[in-house]
Amino acid sequence: MDARQIIAKARDGQPLGREALTWMAQGLADHRVSDAQAAAFAMAVLLKGLGSEDRTALTLAMRDSGKVLSWPADRPVIDKHSTGGLGDCVSLVLAPALAACGALVPMVSGRGLGHTGGTLDKLEAIPGLATTLSEAQLRRTLDHAGCAIVSATVDIAPADRRLYAIRDVTATVESLDLITASILSKKLAAGLEGLVLDVKLGSGAFMKTPDAAHALATALVDTANAAGCRTSALISDMNQPLAPALGNALEVAEAMRVLTGEIKGRLYELTCALGGVALSNADLAADPNTGAAQIADVIENGRAAEHFGRMIAAMGGPVHFTNQWQRFLPEATVIMEIEAPRAGYISAMEGEAMGLAAITLGAGRQVESDTVDPAVGIDKVLPLGTKVSKGQPLCRLHAARTDQADRAAEMLLNAITISDAAPEVPPLIHDRLG
Repeated sequence: MDARQIIAKARDGQPLGREALTWMAQGLADHRVSDAQAAAFAMAVLLKGLGSEDRTALTLAMRDSGKVLSWPADRPVIDKHSTGGLGDCVSLVLAPALAACGALVPMVSGRGLGHTGGTLDKLEAIPGLATTLSEAQLRRTLDHAGCAIVSATVDIAPADRRLYAIRDVTATVESLDLITASILSKKLAAGLEGLVLDVKLGSGAFMKTPDAAHALATALVDTANAAGCRTSALISDMNQPLAPALGNALEVAEAMRVLTGEIKGRLYELTCALGGVALSNADLAADPNTGAAQIADVIENGRAAEHFGRMIAAMGGPVHFTNQWQRFLPEATVIMEIEAPRAGYISAMEGEAMGLAAITLGAGRQVESDTVDPAVGIDKVLPLGTKVSKGQPLCRLHAARTDQADRAAEMLLNAITISDAAPEVPPLIHDRLG
């Protein structure tokens, strides 16, 4: 087998086959394939695409390029993945809720990407907590809590790690086939039996049109099911932040308010819906509606919060975090309200611009080496359709310095549209596949 032959076939849009794709994945992992060859392969796939069989074969080959975890057969092993959005801290609520319902949840998560926040960055706002665990530590955490939200180790899907870094600098990130293989290879390497996907749609999502979101959801569901992992997807709305906060400690606070029964809202509703599908697919619930009710029950009776607290303690965080979370989360030194410049209805939000405003404050990274400030961000974001008077706060900024707050305030005022007429607010869930 030769990388040049595989690249040429991909360039010409010919089927590649499992043997060639397995060779390519192993070559990426062990560096038999050069950076130039990897870049050429990625560009060929972006331009010509892969058929469904080759997409599944590439996903499995990338999964098998490193270690694939296995688990005892006493509980179904399930997980959730989101394609990224604003105020999306579902994982912090859903993972312990699924564990409380009898599932094992080894959730391999990521850091912030583009204008969106990362689950690992949010968790690391909790003092002392470490998201990089050895396999032995991961297994101990799962034994203790039933769930663990962790980063991928170096031996999980190394072919994807290498190819992703090359895609990032060669304008090939947008390939539907490579996005699918990248997401699923890591998830399948965690030894999953079931997966629920949250594909975001709207101004704050990477997929900004219904056609794009549906195409990604279809590719993910079809490929995961073909790979033997029972999978469904919800297409959910991201034309406004899911929770009314953007920023790491601020989103942990929103998740804790849901887990402790203080609030419900859109974050709670989507968590229940995704959890219901996951439990139904894992035969832990008769159907998604019954499963959603089970998720609601374990949140409301405190069992989900209990599992979350066990996970936090097992990962090095405070032992009594769930009872005293307000005292542990960091706070910003500058807090500023953003006031409505006119009366009317909040009719639109430019989600990507809002996410970039949070990054300007230090809540995310502009380059990979940037340090994230866990305390900064935006909260108390009023939802779409809210009627406001002139001077009424639209949201609140948390910053380390006033100059950062001033820059972010200007960005936010340009990102939020106020109109005379009340808008038609999109539904929280647009569609379900699988």
